[in-house]
Amino acid sequence: MYSQDALYTQLTFHYMNGQSESFNLYASAEVEGEAQISTQLEVRHILKKDWWILHLPDQSIFINVENVVKLEMTPPMMQLQGEDVFPNAERVTALNRSR
Repeated sequence: MYSQDALYTQLTFHYMNGQSESFNLYASAEVEGEAQISTQLEVRHILKKDWWILHLPDQSIFINVENVVKLEMTPPMMQLQGEDVFPNAERVTALNRSR
């Protein structure tokens, strides 16, 4: 298991069927800022892929991008700037689904 001192980035996947699940991606506390930037760059890289693979202590999870409608990341990727990025956004209402 990971220690309380470990730095992590949390990813929450929201699927087309309305379900969601979250994962923590841990980085070594020794490298602090560099580890978080490295994780964020890796996430940006995998956004171009059809399948995302997460290795957990007890299993590997394969996520098909075609089933994902939204990906949330905490803390935010503030280094991501430029075209197609709204830098000063604020959530006003939470996502609601009616069925």
